[in-house]
Amino acid sequence: MFILLLQRMLMELILDIFYFPIWWYTDGARRALIFFVGMIREVNVMMSPGLWLKNIFVPMYGQYDLQGRLMSVLMRFFNIIFRTIGLLIWVILAIALFFVWVLLPMVVLYFVTDSLISLVQIKK
Repeated sequence: MFILLLQRMLMELILDIFYFPIWWYTDGARRALIFFVGMIREVNVMMSPGLWLKNIFVPMYGQYDLQGRLMSVLMRFFNIIFRTIGLLIWVILAIALFFVWVLLPMVVLYFVTDSLISLVQIKK
């Protein structure tokens, strides 16, 4: 019974090792992309530069005089600029992290093979 169990576990391990790259670049990449798009959407809702742009000419605190309107427009204008820059930085970071996630197995494989090659060269 133990031999059958060990054989089954080794077979599953070998199949998982061969299936891992296929999963990583198909379903795993799709899940990672969905995750990063969700992160970008959440930050867009949190920063919401479009909402600030929509209400740019609405006076803040109900002050309808010239100074209140001018101050409201200026504050919202700078908020729109900085929130858009923040959102753009977040989008660039999310895209970079997605590409790091996709390239990670190749980088690890490169370093493992490089290490093994240098180990073999040292023993010669």
